[in-house]
Amino acid sequence: MLSDSSAALPSSAPEAAAPPQPPSSDEDFFSSASVPSTSSSSEEEKLNNSTPSIPISWPQDGILTLDWVTDLMLTFDWASRNLPPSDLPTVLPVEVFDRLVLTASKILHKEPNCVRIDDGSGLGPDSRVVVVGDVHGQLHDVVFLLRDAGFPGEDRFFVFNGDYVDRGAWGLETFLLLLAWKVLMPQRVYLLRGNHESKYCTSVYGFEKEVLAKYGDKGKHVYRKCLGCFEGLPLASIIAGRVYTAHGGVFRSIAVTPSKRAKGKKSRRINLNPDIATLSLGSFEELSKARRSVLDPPWEGSNLIPGDVLWSDPSMKNGLSPNKERGIGLLWGPDMTEEFLRKCNLKLIIRSHEGPDAREKRPGLGGMDAGYTIDHVVESGKLITLFSAPDYPQFQATEDRYRNKGAYIILEPPDFNTPNFHSFDAVTPRPKANPFYDFEDVIDSDEELDLASMVTS
Repeated sequence: MLSDSSAALPSSAPEAAAPPQPPSSDEDFFSSASVPSTSSSSEEEKLNNSTPSIPISWPQDGILTLDWVTDLMLTFDWASRNLPPSDLPTVLPVEVFDRLVLTASKILHKEPNCVRIDDGSGLGPDSRVVVVGDVHGQLHDVVFLLRDAGFPGEDRFFVFNGDYVDRGAWGLETFLLLLAWKVLMPQRVYLLRGNHESKYCTSVYGFEKEVLAKYGDKGKHVYRKCLGCFEGLPLASIIAGRVYTAHGGVFRSIAVTPSKRAKGKKSRRINLNPDIATLSLGSFEELSKARRSVLDPPWEGSNLIPGDVLWSDPSMKNGLSPNKERGIGLLWGPDMTEEFLRKCNLKLIIRSHEGPDAREKRPGLGGMDAGYTIDHVVESGKLITLFSAPDYPQFQATEDRYRNKGAYIILEPPDFNTPNFHSFDAVTPRPKANPFYDFEDVIDSDEELDLASMVTS
């Protein structure tokens, strides 16, 4: 792990009477504390021994504070080690969940498809931008990352590249914690959408069952609210006018051809031709007009850009082609990276989407041992894949684990286009938990999707 942690844990919440012991049948969910090696002894004691004040209540004035968010973080950490999943409503009541998700959703839905982080949004000579890849419900690694990189602040921006849920046992807590940071600092924390923030993926890879297990008869309500929030997540970001980040990557142009207007009509009818024989890269204007508020980005029809942004993968072969392995999105080569960077006057693409399981099936591309790879180096800049979930996946069917590191990137002034990589190991030991999906039968790399079951809306 990195030894220089930039932010210390805040003081603990006021102590309260310990909750009743969970039944012995849930003993599998208990384990010793999960504390990064960088914690001081007092911080370890706090996490091990203190009982937070629960349930968490919504502030009377409706305004979140840093203390509220850090208390939420510590309480989720404590609950993951001391309570069964079904007790989460005693920690975060549904009423508080509703307020948090509604407040965050209102902010997210107002943001454009591609958020811009520049001097107009407060980026300055003392600023740093932290870019984070997939985290997949690994709450304790996310808490460590936040502490290690330093909490969001006036001069510290965060851009998360999506995939907050699925596979890991604490997807709901992870997503809600990041929503709390977004509500607290909406102009400093940016949450982008990943391909797993969808109805299809969450029904296959565990998040839906996780929510139902944790919130019982209110689970369907909680799950629906999360899906609605997913629809509001922006698709991409541009940092300092020089760095493009998105979960999957680049996207196609949707050809437009005018047709004769019907008699009496004042405007031309526009035909969209997404299935033209020759694919070409899209523009940011096209990205801005895409309809992102869909539960499952379509793989056919006129609204293909969201699926491209969330599902596409790089290749070492030049060109732009359909991503037949995944059944949705694109494959793009170094020549397309060069064209995209040059046309958009960019220096860097930072995408995520591929962990160690996916990369072992991609000949010619680097593995994810360090939490990142530099996939394309071209005249105009670089393409980077960033993955922030160490020792992934949490539940692995094979005897030999990948034991990959996670990583995050810090971008610094003046140009914010030189990546500083920070790799870190998984927090150990992880609290014991049961999976919420059949990890032995479900494929690891999102390939061969059952597209017919993906509902377009």
